[in-house]
Amino acid sequence: MSSPPTRYARSGDVSIAYQVVGDGPVDLVLVQGFATHLEIQWESPLFQHFFERIGSFARLILFDKRGTGLSDPVPSVPTLEQRVDDVRAVMDAAGSERAALFGISEGGPMSVLFAATHPERATALILYGAMARTTEAPDYPWASPADALRESVQEFLAPYWGVDSEALVELFAPSLVGTPGVVEFNSRIERSAASPSMVGVLMAEP
Repeated sequence: MSSPPTRYARSGDVSIAYQVVGDGPVDLVLVQGFATHLEIQWESPLFQHFFERIGSFARLILFDKRGTGLSDPVPSVPTLEQRVDDVRAVMDAAGSERAALFGISEGGPMSVLFAATHPERATALILYGAMARTTEAPDYPWASPADALRESVQEFLAPYWGVDSEALVELFAPSLVGTPGVVEFNSRIERSAASPSMVGVLMAEP
């Protein structure tokens, strides 16, 4: 299956790219992690199988978060409330009154907040590899201090972003190290999902 049509939802003054896959009886909004690109993801058999499997029993709604992929870039770190409103805008544009929220990685917090603030529109909440926040806070001492996170981004992420190197594959998907084509695809989707400067902006969020 090739990439389904990409459409845009308006959230304030920002355009959010989204796609709809399948026509099952249940709507499911997939809130993915850090940086994505809706159309290029479909070139990966792994992503394609994942999306088609969900689309076989649900109406799957995918989107690129503001600042990434085909959605508008942003000049500063989006607030969690802005991101939650992006989910609402995408659901409205897709004609979805109620949906299950599937939050992966840092898509978890915005899924949780959406379910808490719009309970009438959330039928279920699914979290995978999620966290409450990415930086330390008085009521959340388990995460890294903000300065340490920024330093790690500059040392371990920024130098390898979009570069044909196994470094980030080893960091994020170690089981795929050595798989033919993975490094090239990973580098391409990184370059398409966000520029190095945009990565610095987005990684500043709590």
